[in-house]
Amino acid sequence: MGQVVLKGINKFYESVHAVKDVNLQIRDKEFVVFVGPSGCGKTTTLRMIAGLEAISSGDISIDGNVINTLAPMDRDIAMVFQNYALYPHMSVYDNMAFGLKMRKFERPEIEKRVREAADILGIGELLKRKPRQLSGGQRQRVALGRAIVRHPRVFLFDEPLSNLDAKLRVQMRVELKKLHLRLGTTAIYVTHDQVEAMTLGDRVVVMKDGVVQQVGEPLELYNQPANKFVAGFIGSPAMNFAAVTVTEAGGSLIAENSGLRIKLPDEIAQRLRGHIGREVILGVRPEDLTVAGSADLDHPCFDAVIEVVEQLGSEILLDMKVGESIMVASVEPTARVRVADKLRVAMRPSRLHVFDAQTEAAI
Repeated sequence: MGQVVLKGINKFYESVHAVKDVNLQIRDKEFVVFVGPSGCGKTTTLRMIAGLEAISSGDISIDGNVINTLAPMDRDIAMVFQNYALYPHMSVYDNMAFGLKMRKFERPEIEKRVREAADILGIGELLKRKPRQLSGGQRQRVALGRAIVRHPRVFLFDEPLSNLDAKLRVQMRVELKKLHLRLGTTAIYVTHDQVEAMTLGDRVVVMKDGVVQQVGEPLELYNQPANKFVAGFIGSPAMNFAAVTVTEAGGSLIAENSGLRIKLPDEIAQRLRGHIGREVILGVRPEDLTVAGSADLDHPCFDAVIEVVEQLGSEILLDMKVGESIMVASVEPTARVRVADKLRVAMRPSRLHVFDAQTEAAI
């Protein structure tokens, strides 16, 4: 079992409140990813679980046992760091076996565990090499192997892929997911990369300024963000936002600013009846904007001028001037568009998001 529960966790560095009242239950065998910008408290939270940072207040328990005062080596966890932390003078085999030797495991058991981990990671032929003879991806596998041989209740990962090139990161993400499914061990992973979080996590914990903003499955965060920060952080390219005023005309609700004037769909209009005359924030993802055609006449539309065209092969990103604002649309690669073109752009009405202008909470 490897259920981890954080109850009222706080961390202070003198006058700085780095982690604020975190409450979270991580289920056995679950892969949970902490994501957020630099300084949001995600790594500090992970280090408190590992025992590398003292807890200012609150309790952390694994399988019902509070571990606040336990030394890191007594918590039955294994941690993989960003910088691999391999011993340069030791072979791959000795690096993977070192922790077991320190715990006085018998030689046959050490041999068995190292060979099993090497087979799982596909590094059996590298066991005699030194770290300097390995590529970045191979070093990362060795660091993973050193954690796997421990057979811990919980794996902790502190941005383990951030030192790899883009192509290798994608490959290692897939391998990490396969590894988790094979081992069936609870995993807690920290990253600033929302794509990594979305592809790896069974659930994702979004943090900002030490506060947990939302916890949920990847698609739940994507489709139903709790606030503007989560909406803007999850998804690539990021969601477009526009400050609009809600008005009423002919029984319909209208959202408008200097460059937009759109009739709001009935479902959203019902939620905004109490906001007539007030400013709200309209959100729409780039993939939910299309070049308006005859089939889009019933959709909310607006005029835009193309400022930048980004050809990405599988899609085209259009940076567009809409009144005083810039919005990004993701369109089909077959679209024939050029800089300075004037477009009529349609929004998918069912995919619009609205946020309170003061609290930034979803409406």
